[in-house]
Amino acid sequence: MDMMDEDLFRVRFWGVRGSVPVSGPQFIRYGGNTACIELRCGPHTLFFDAGSGIRPAGDALKAAGIKDFDVFFTHCHYDHILGLPFFHPFYDPKTQVRLWSGHLAGRMTTREMASEFMRPPWFPVKLEICKANLDTVDFVSGDVLRPREGVVIKTASLNHPGGCIGYRIEWGGRAVAVITDTEHVPGTLDTAILGLIENADLVIYDCTYTEEEMKKYRGYGHSTWQQGIKLCEAANARQLALFHHDPARTDAQIEAIEQQAIRAFAGSFAARDGQTLDIQPHAARKR
Repeated sequence: MDMMDEDLFRVRFWGVRGSVPVSGPQFIRYGGNTACIELRCGPHTLFFDAGSGIRPAGDALKAAGIKDFDVFFTHCHYDHILGLPFFHPFYDPKTQVRLWSGHLAGRMTTREMASEFMRPPWFPVKLEICKANLDTVDFVSGDVLRPREGVVIKTASLNHPGGCIGYRIEWGGRAVAVITDTEHVPGTLDTAILGLIENADLVIYDCTYTEEEMKKYRGYGHSTWQQGIKLCEAANARQLALFHHDPARTDAQIEAIEQQAIRAFAGSFAARDGQTLDIQPHAARKR
């Protein structure tokens, strides 16, 4: 690995939809897979959520020969875990995987969560069929995690039915925040989120709805691109990735929202399946 690889901080979106996967000609540009985000921190590979997007991610890991990585869950609603049984590295005895969760702290362990999901009648076989070396780690919201050398992850609770964890991943003096799923209170800025996104290079935020739609969907546990911009501006964050797109939102509709967001906050963009973004060192950005 050369020095450039050692300093790499790369984000790849494998799934950007919320609620349920979608397909069809109106969803080609932004994609139809549900939540899965990959972060490369130098030699380390981390995933956040295991929606349907983690299936193609597993194929890419195999092609790259990556055999040791971590998977962090924001929570375990179907759209964030449904790809787990179809994640090919799970069945490779040469692979080392660590699963992390904290949204059910005191109620259910990470291993119990995975075992309850991967068992009959919901899935044909039990978790034990997975031949990978599988470790599970439990944490409590607010804990600071150090899963790999040089990687620091800060955690906080989000406002979502059943609980949810927001993450701030720090690597090489840079920071990416994963804030999904969460519902904002009108007229206020969530202090826990502000703490996670302060001066972040990239904020991946739950933009399921628009402010106009929130009148109908209040209580569903999701937020808006307008609120994401308010948070990023208050926290001096550099970029905002609109994430967790409503499953009914077509390419044309997402593009229209994206253009509105860019006009309001230049660092905005709508995340797409397969999109890759390198977070540059601060010194490099100043040159």
